[in-house]
Amino acid sequence: MREQPDEVQRLVHLGEALRRAHLDLDGGQLRELSAQQHQVTRALARQAGQSAARAGQPVSDDTRQEVQDTLHAVLADADAARQWAKGRLTKPLSAPAGFPALSRQPAPPATVRRTEPADEVADRDAASARHREQQEERLEQARRQAADAEQHLHAREADLTAAEEKLSRAEEEQQQAEQRVDDLSRQLKDAESAKQRAREAARRARDLTRAADRAAREARRRAHDTAAHADHLAEQLPHTS
Repeated sequence: MREQPDEVQRLVHLGEALRRAHLDLDGGQLRELSAQQHQVTRALARQAGQSAARAGQPVSDDTRQEVQDTLHAVLADADAARQWAKGRLTKPLSAPAGFPALSRQPAPPATVRRTEPADEVADRDAASARHREQQEERLEQARRQAADAEQHLHAREADLTAAEEKLSRAEEEQQQAEQRVDDLSRQLKDAESAKQRAREAARRARDLTRAADRAAREARRRAHDTAAHADHLAEQLPHTS
């Protein structure tokens, strides 16, 4: 793999994009990335086969399958991708459960051509059947997860609708309460003004009352003095017989 560092990085970055698309349940993005996956894994698998052939180690169908499974695991798991990119893998890997298997292109043929024995053909067919079964199981699991996510989405949307309705009612009640506060504030202001006017009127009335009382006392005093003076004058007049 170190002979093609660009392809290694492409596969690592492709795995990151595929994992994001899987978490987002983005079918369109998964289909688009699947085409890139075919190109990168094909190139890497071909490189592995050629390297093994040059070393005098023909690649069997099982080995090709292990290469495909390892590449799939690298796409599905970030830790596996880091170990693989650093060349630290000690055994073949398998993708974790729950990550949808992508359709794969046929593995590139080994550089050394030979006639396959019947038992190898049978083993290859059995491996292909197992692989197909695993793909179907993963697809079914992905569909169940998508259905659960859709159901969860509907439930949360219903919660959101109920919350929005409650918020609307609360805001309406708040507006009504604020209107009542405004009305009461105006009424209180008017009452305060009326109270002040009444206080001023009472003060003026008290002033008038005190003035009237002083005038009445002065009038009584004058009347008393005038009557006394009249009586005095009457006493001084000569009496007629």
